Amino acid sequence: MAFDIEMIAARYSKMEATITQARKLLGRPLTLTEKILYNHLWDGNPTKSFGRGVDYVDFAPDRVAMQDATAQMALLQFMQAGRKKVAVPSTVHCDHLITAKDESGVDLGIAVKENKEVYDFLSSVSNKYGIGFWKPGAGIIHQVVLENYAFPGGMMIGTDSHTVNAGGLGMVAIGVGGADACDVMAGLAWELKWPKAIGVKLTGKLNGWSTAKDVILKVAGILTVKGGTGAIVEYFGPGAESLSCTGKGTICNMGAEIGATTSTFGYDESMERYLRSTNRSDVADLANKYKTHLTADKEVYADPAKYFDQVIEIDLNTLEPYINGPFTPDLATPISKMKEEAAKNGWPLKVEVGLIGSCTNSSYEDISRAASLAKQVAAKGLKTKAEFTITPGSELVRYTIQRDGFIDSFHKIGAKVFSNACGPCIGMWSRVGADKKEKNTIVHSFNRNFQARQDGNPNTYAFVASPEITTALAIAGDLGFNPLTDTLTNEKGEQVKLDPPTGEELPSKGFAVEDAGFIAPAADGSGVQVIVDPASTRLQLLAPFKAWEGTDLKGLKLLIKAKGKCTTDHISMAGPWLKFRGHLDNISNNLLIGATNIFNSKTNEVKNQLTGNYEPVPQTQRAYKAQGIGSIVVGDENYGEGSSREHAAMEPRHLGVRAVLVKSFARIHETNLKKQGMLALTFANKEDYDKIQEDDVIDIVGLISFAEGKPLTLVFNHKDGKKDEIPVNHTYNAQQIEWFKAGAALNLMKA
Repeated sequence: MAFDIEMIAARYSKMEATITQARKLLGRPLTLTEKILYNHLWDGNPTKSFGRGVDYVDFAPDRVAMQDATAQMALLQFMQAGRKKVAVPSTVHCDHLITAKDESGVDLGIAVKENKEVYDFLSSVSNKYGIGFWKPGAGIIHQVVLENYAFPGGMMIGTDSHTVNAGGLGMVAIGVGGADACDVMAGLAWELKWPKAIGVKLTGKLNGWSTAKDVILKVAGILTVKGGTGAIVEYFGPGAESLSCTGKGTICNMGAEIGATTSTFGYDESMERYLRSTNRSDVADLANKYKTHLTADKEVYADPAKYFDQVIEIDLNTLEPYINGPFTPDLATPISKMKEEAAKNGWPLKVEVGLIGSCTNSSYEDISRAASLAKQVAAKGLKTKAEFTITPGSELVRYTIQRDGFIDSFHKIGAKVFSNACGPCIGMWSRVGADKKEKNTIVHSFNRNFQARQDGNPNTYAFVASPEITTALAIAGDLGFNPLTDTLTNEKGEQVKLDPPTGEELPSKGFAVEDAGFIAPAADGSGVQVIVDPASTRLQLLAPFKAWEGTDLKGLKLLIKAKGKCTTDHISMAGPWLKFRGHLDNISNNLLIGATNIFNSKTNEVKNQLTGNYEPVPQTQRAYKAQGIGSIVVGDENYGEGSSREHAAMEPRHLGVRAVLVKSFARIHETNLKKQGMLALTFANKEDYDKIQEDDVIDIVGLISFAEGKPLTLVFNHKDGKKDEIPVNHTYNAQQIEWFKAGAALNLMKA
């Protein structure tokens, strides 16, 4: 039986009434997204038509999922809420703190020892508050959710941007910060601006080397990293129905890379097959009963331009494999053009490492198809030219692919199999030689390839591709190799061609596992003690942020004016810093150390206005804090792109930054700033970015009459005595303004 089947049945039982009422309100047929959203309204009763991209709406998600790096801060906040048990089904997944170095068994053993304090904390908090706990080695949160918790027509939030992976099973699944998760676990409403709607019509059927990954790689090239911001992407059409459920998950997973709120697919036979294969026939039976409500109304897909704000069409019959990168996941290049583009741009052609797996591409289907290529190495007399690694997404997948011989196939070509964890995808990769900072190329089937993300080397050119293309390029050792047309020279000097990959959507023998890694919480956790050592360097109980003073903010210093792309990786790096995710003061020592200062084009070197010297960003901000001086951070477009990590908002808040002013925000980061009592502001005129000077002292005017839809004024007092006064916009509603006034949303919850 599936987890929480009673909750799923109760959710389905409401669909008929809420969807019928929503149709009456809108006076038209509904998209799948609209059906799910209206069926999850906080008050349970549709009473108005909401404006896309305009109205803030309260929702009641079905469940919450947290990975271990973000769960620490989320649960530290939840402990302050005064609740005895979580209000909705919730889980913690230990996947982020395992460093990939040697092989799965060794790496997992080291992680369990090094992170014992954190794992003990997470398991005890989970046990106390009724949270399901997935221990280290159980798998990556998104794969485990797809295998166990996702269900068609549901809504969930998760403290990781790739929570959207569950859209592969027809959910509206959205990445959030820990404060949002805390609200929902405490039984409060979750707020989201009603999303815009992007429709992607898929026709035809994948063939040969093309995969579901190539669909989203192409979409990323079309929409760019911010083209989906504020929107939910809904995939439909005969091509969508031809995809496997896990293929759909891959597409939804990388929807985070176009800034989309989430992505989803309508319920179909591939989802039913997946549910039954993962021992959830009870969910499949329920979904079949309500399937007319688990996809859009027929009129929507018949004439999508009438119902979506934007429509994209992709013919799977002619879809070519793509390779995206380097340094950004939206630089999409068809494989037939890669050799030419690499030569033109000076990208290193030699592939040093190929890495497959991760939450994006670690399904049985993905691994079986990659294994079919690995088997060809020996059969065709070849030798793998690059290093090759596999990161299984879950113990369920790992155990099954070992049983079916795929791991042996990989070992025979010299591959390493890492732990069932995030590993290299998030920078938890102890790559030999990365400290030398040499220019090199790697290819992976992950989702992100920001500079220095995988191995800490800013000169590693990371490219994103399907597991199949990644495997082929690792065999060839050449970024310019096109397996659709090119041949390889084998050990006998013969020219041989790789056959297109083959595999199974689901294991013919069924999935198998000895220990999936789940630990259920105590029925009554009231007697469970959660202890945090005051001397710990890994965990720190939170103190409330101070409330707003009730005045305009005067005399703020400019901390940094960031140049170009500034993701949450730049604001709060992962990798070795993950160990401090439960200790706000210690992790604040990585604040903005990856951001480029426009005034000197250097990272982690800004002018300390108190000393006149150039110093590290955290050191400079701590100096301002010690003097009781606030500061402001200025950024470019899509500021805060990438991970959902709220540390990127909590760190500046903790160190005394009062406002972040940018050309545009990524959705999750803007919300995280608001939740932590920060001012998230945007230029009314983007060219005003150029007016800000290095020694500026800044005033924020208009806060006394801070109101929804009313711009504020910023005054930049320059060193030469001149000043610039500019209008700035914000998206705060009345409730969010109260968060600011209280000092943080959590302060209101406690009140």
